[in-house]
Amino acid sequence: MLNFLNPPSAPPPFSRYSQMVSASADMRWLHISGQVGCDRQHRTADGFEAQAELAWGNLIACLEADGMSVQDLVKVNVILTRAGDVAASRGIRDRMLQGAQPASTLIVVAGLAAPDWLIEVEGIAARAA
Repeated sequence: MLNFLNPPSAPPPFSRYSQMVSASADMRWLHISGQVGCDRQHRTADGFEAQAELAWGNLIACLEADGMSVQDLVKVNVILTRAGDVAASRGIRDRMLQGAQPASTLIVVAGLAAPDWLIEVEGIAARAA
């Protein structure tokens, strides 16, 4: 069982996520590598919104391939290359997570592995074994 918590002793979340998530000992864990805004042929989408949609879609495809869903996400890390994309990133994340509120970290970096990538999303999920 996953327990999503926002303790009163910590500041409330800045957007839709949980400050912490605890998991019971009988969980099966899935660690998902960073997913970027490209399709199965490695074609990078044009523009931030299109890349974000693909990156989140790729992460969700990984979850579904192991019989999980966004509701099983314990933690996500979102890595952006432009601080100006934070608001759009949060909106797309919230829509793609369909109400799920995993623990979350948002990082803005100088660049990703390919110069045209604008976002990378990685996740950790758990489900009862």
